[in-house]
Amino acid sequence: MFETESDVVIKATLPGIKAEDVEINVTGEMLTIKGETKEKSEHKEKAYHIREQRWGRFERSVPLPTTVLSDKAKAEFEDGILTITLPKAEEVKPKTITVKAKA
Repeated sequence: MFETESDVVIKATLPGIKAEDVEINVTGEMLTIKGETKEKSEHKEKAYHIREQRWGRFERSVPLPTTVLSDKAKAEFEDGILTITLPKAEEVKPKTITVKAKA
């Protein structure tokens, strides 16, 4: 997770997951990513020596560093990388104040 001047950006690696199997929720200042990896059917007559595959449900919640506009959030999924962009609320964006010199 990182911040820009106007957004909070979250990147999560989700290998082997389909976009339709991911659910994203923002509640207050908490972001939750949920999903499920489904086991692919396999041939039972194989005698595995080593098999490392994960399947099942997962859930991860992280606190957001600032107030965001969850209704304007964007989520993209490409090559197993989920990128969530949450715009910061106006009241927390930095404001620039111009100083004028009196003559």
